[in-house]
Parts: sequence; structure tokens; C-alpha cells
Amino acid sequence: MTSSTELFHPLVTLPEPVRQDRYNRLVGLDDVKIRLRKEAAVLADPAVLSKWADTHHRALPRVNAAFTLLHDRAPLLLFAGDVGSGKSALAESFGCDLAEFLDVPVNLFRLKLSARGTGHVGEMTALIDEAFEQVGAEASLGRTASGKLQAVTVLVIDEADALVQSREASQMHHEDRAGVDAFLANIDRFAGTGVPLLVVMCTNRLTALDPAVKRRAAETFMFGRPNEDQRREVLTNAFDGFELTEDTIEKLVAATGERGSGHPGFTYSDLTQRLVPTAILTAYPDAAITADLLITVAEDMGPTPPFTDVAAS
Repeated sequence: MTSSTELFHPLVTLPEPVRQDRYNRLVGLDDVKIRLRKEAAVLADPAVLSKWADTHHRALPRVNAAFTLLHDRAPLLLFAGDVGSGKSALAESFGCDLAEFLDVPVNLFRLKLSARGTGHVGEMTALIDEAFEQVGAEASLGRTASGKLQAVTVLVIDEADALVQSREASQMHHEDRAGVDAFLANIDRFAGTGVPLLVVMCTNRLTALDPAVKRRAAETFMFGRPNEDQRREVLTNAFDGFELTEDTIEKLVAATGERGSGHPGFTYSDLTQRLVPTAILTAYPDAAITADLLITVAEDMGPTPPFTDVAAS
């Protein structure tokens, strides 16, 4: 049996301060957060639909076609989009919001890329099976014998295209194909069971994922670069208290936006992990942050080049 430390990063129980703060700082993603909360809650605990129906559709029978369709979906969510768009940060932190919404703890597992194995025959399949066995065992403890929800388990798989690349790719190795088959079999094993497990896969290359994986996803969330309103919200929040004028913020919004065709604006991580720290450290320790300093830093820095999502061939 493979140890959990070989397959997963350290287990985290949510909510916890670091990831709660990370979730709160993901501004500009409100629509995604709201839809994600609904999808995750219904997949983890279908009983929430009964509570909703008791309020809004009292004549609705507890067993009905609409609820069955929702209940039978695979517990799989896909997060896809450009680099630095907040996919991984949200995947590892939305459990804080879900824990509060459902009033139960959320156990966060994060799969290591070592689960792909080293290429030996049968190794990748065995590692994927073992990973799901361990996560599934934990998830099964999340519901009492009477059916009451007491915990939710979330498995995050980052760089998912490295694990479940399309089997249609001509150069794909047999071992990789077997690994995709194993992943699909394990996802299907939990569909419709009521086990409070959510699998979240993040990728920059949605077209590279196996079509069967994409078909099984209960929802695919697309992440892009922040638009003007989203950049304004990020920057206003980040520089709150620095006494910057609205005009300065607007100039910075423009400076971090698109620069003509084929030249996209800043990503979320460009704004929060590059621009803000660089601006502060440029001013520190002898000067104040000014409009000119911010614009100069933004123009000198430039955005991260976009990731090209090319289908496997």
C-alpha cells in the first residue's frame, strides 16, 4: 500500500485562516464563487435540494426525475483557463465557504504529480486506484449511518492534463491510456452514491483532457484574465488605505489592460503577486507609493504571456 505522504500533500481541514484569507482575496470572481457553492453543495449533500423543495415546491415528491438527474452526476468539477487566473487558489480555498454553507468541516486532499508514476507497466493505474481508495475511505466517514452529513472531502488535482490527457493523442503511451481508464472507473464508482466527495481538476489545457473526462464533469468553470471592472476591484482592494485617488486607480486599470490585438492584459496573479509587491518594494524604504510610480511599474512589468491551449494530436 502506498503511503498518503507519497500520494498527497499534507491534509488540511477547512476552514483555516490561510486559505480563508486566500478565498477572501479572490475578488472579481463572485459569479464563479456563487455557482461553485451551489454545485459543490448539491454534489456533496443532495439533501439540500429536499430542504429547498420544502420551501419552494411543497407538492414535489421527494423522489423525482429532476433530483435524480442531479444526484447521478459524477462528483467532478473542472477549473480551466489561462495561467494566473485563480484556478488553483480557488480550488484549494472554496472549501472554506462550503464548510460554512453546509456547517461541516471540509477535508482537503491535494494529489501530487508523483501519482503518474515512473512509467512502469501498471504503476500509474495502481497509484490512481490507491489514491481514490484513501480519499474514498475518508469521504465515506463524512456521512453517518442515518445519512446525516458530518464532513465533506475535496480532492484537488492540479495540472490535470498531465494525468488524464486525451487517449486520442497519437503519441500517448499505453500506460497513460490505462491511467485515464483507471481515473474514469474511480470517478464512476462514486457517481450517485451520496458519498460526500468532490474531485476538482485544474488545467491550463482543457482541449488536452480526455473527452470522457470532460463529459463526466458536473460543471466546467472557465477562468479568464480580469476585465476592467475586475481589475478595478482587485486594485482598489489591494491599495486600500494608501490614499490613492480614483483617477490614479483608473490610470492603473488602463495600464494593466489590453495593449492592442494579441496583447492581453494582466492576469490576477500579475496584479496580486507581481504588481503589488513590486510597487511596494520599489517605494520602500525611502519613498511613498505614487501614481507615477505605479504606472511606471505596471508599464515596465507587462503581463504574463498567454498560455496557448492546443489540442492533443
